[in-house]
Amino acid sequence: MNWPKSLPNFLVPTLLLSLVVLLAAFFGFQLEIAFAPRPQLAQTYTPITQSPPSDVGTYDVLGRVIVPETAAEWLQTEEGQQKLSPENGAVEITEDLIALGRKAFYAETFKDQVFQTDVVGALDGPINPISLTKAIISLKGQFTHNLQIPIDQDITIGGKTFQSGTLLNTGLDIPAGFLTPLGMRTSIEKGKLRVGITCALCHSTIDHQTGRVIEGAPNNDLDTGLILAMASNSAAMFRQTGVNPTQLPLGDHTYLNDQGETAKLPDPQTVETAVDAELLTWPPGNFDSSGSLVNNPAQIPSSYTRDAWPYGWSGHSAIGWFHGLTTLNSNVHATNSDATTGADSSEPLLGIDKETYLGIIFQNSANPAYRLPEGAKPSEFFQQIDPTPGEPGMNETIRMPDYPKGSPFMLDGLMANSPGMPVAKQLNAMSAYQNTLAPPPVPTTDLDSLQRGAAIFNNAGCIECHSGRYFTNHEVIAADEIGTQPSRAKTLAAFPKVFAPPKTYPSNVSVPLPANPPVLEIPTDLTPKRSQELAFAMNNPAGGYKVPSLIGLSVTAPYLHDGGVAASVEALQRNEKGFGVADSEQLGMAGTLLKGIVPDAGASLRVLLDQQLREVAIAANQKNPDLQKANVDGSGHNYWVDPQSGYTPQQQTDLIQFLLSLDDNPEVLP
Repeated sequence: MNWPKSLPNFLVPTLLLSLVVLLAAFFGFQLEIAFAPRPQLAQTYTPITQSPPSDVGTYDVLGRVIVPETAAEWLQTEEGQQKLSPENGAVEITEDLIALGRKAFYAETFKDQVFQTDVVGALDGPINPISLTKAIISLKGQFTHNLQIPIDQDITIGGKTFQSGTLLNTGLDIPAGFLTPLGMRTSIEKGKLRVGITCALCHSTIDHQTGRVIEGAPNNDLDTGLILAMASNSAAMFRQTGVNPTQLPLGDHTYLNDQGETAKLPDPQTVETAVDAELLTWPPGNFDSSGSLVNNPAQIPSSYTRDAWPYGWSGHSAIGWFHGLTTLNSNVHATNSDATTGADSSEPLLGIDKETYLGIIFQNSANPAYRLPEGAKPSEFFQQIDPTPGEPGMNETIRMPDYPKGSPFMLDGLMANSPGMPVAKQLNAMSAYQNTLAPPPVPTTDLDSLQRGAAIFNNAGCIECHSGRYFTNHEVIAADEIGTQPSRAKTLAAFPKVFAPPKTYPSNVSVPLPANPPVLEIPTDLTPKRSQELAFAMNNPAGGYKVPSLIGLSVTAPYLHDGGVAASVEALQRNEKGFGVADSEQLGMAGTLLKGIVPDAGASLRVLLDQQLREVAIAANQKNPDLQKANVDGSGHNYWVDPQSGYTPQQQTDLIQFLLSLDDNPEVLP
């Protein structure tokens, strides 16, 4: 096709996409057309990054690592072959597995686009296909780390009014020449446009200067709360907030409850407004993964996962394949993206019976075909509309052997898995891929400073917890000991009520599962028992937080589990005593990301280490009512390297430079 010579180059792919959409609409009720952009390696920092060992030739046997040398020896005997067989739960790490992991990382949604589009209404509010397309076209083919979407009329969401012309700072990343956001899968099926979420939405980002994709870095200005609040039925995500709809006034929508009696659901608009209000308190870069009816957004972690177990803010993903990383990956595509996966456990976990739980989710679905009819029984209606019939939830999942009970392996008893794939193949592939990721190399100009900083890291006691090659001792520390904002540490306390011993199926069993598939028990001794208990606030009601790896601090600001430790470059200035506050309005989460200011890694680390600076940042966070509702203040982790603790400003600076240098090939180790 010959395009007019006057047509700008950046419009050509847009028009091509439009043509595809029209053809899909014309032919398209028999097929699905999907767009899941995956950057070429040349568009990323990966080719120039010193990556961890790929582990090709290694076997993972339900979390136990068998190195290539040992594997080669075992494979010489029949007994060893059995140990390394898929029937025993063994997964061989190959180049093909890693390649599948990268593909899934960018493209796999496990069909969450149905829940997100047809139920939540992700495209039915101010963020819709037209406004999204206009915003991307306005980039003229250039990249952005923050897609700004204008509002074309006055609207009130969650009690907050957005005036016409307001630019919504979504934090969505658009690489140069891309037609859709990084990590967003767009599909057209039976004439219906849908969007789904992949790992890359949160766990890859764009370098603000070069436009290169930093694979594995957290998208720390992604405003998931704002994006969800703009959907037409955000109420379907009530479990991720502090809103218990059963405590709100009833509306007129009738349904059959768990007793088979006609009852009324909570008023849908009241629920929507309450949920939106809490979603709007989430700071950019945070998401609530707990699903516990407590508003607890936590900072999006990096995917620099090698030797960084246990996973999750509290270390709740600690056993099973890839030492719990596969568990974490599954949770993202179950509870986090499809609230219907929690229906069978809603009574013991939330105190909400299954019929009411599903009724609240479906009573105001964006797509009328997914909207609960008057007087219907929600579970029976769900069976009629379920895009994945035969399995709980709308996403592609399989039941674990003791479902509806969960376990420390799969918290809700469900594993994300597409039909036609072996058990956990996609999840394990993503784990293998993530373990190859590392941050971009940090240029070093002053080796002497790094060596001094490494010595301070040792002398100040940092190395006691952040030890080993990947700067973590793999432990979970009690919340009252670490002192950080305590709310998240205990938020999973209800889950052990529904736990059974962890089990799975062999890694060569195909999905859909056959009748009476073989079952494997998952070892529970991979992580110390005390850490596993603290992760779920067992035998310690305060719970705990895991010791994170320090790899990639240069691209993971702000800091701590709540992201409350933050500062811009302009916030601090050097004085005769060290560093002081130059602009308190640019300190903390309140003074940075909430104002559209990206935190500076070096300045934020200084706030982490300096008690006087931290006090100002905490005060700024605590003055912000939204942050208080979201349990974000940046408190705790009171381990200081500052003048009050006997360190000079230069020593503090040397330590910061050392911390920023921790890519996957640090020039200096303590």
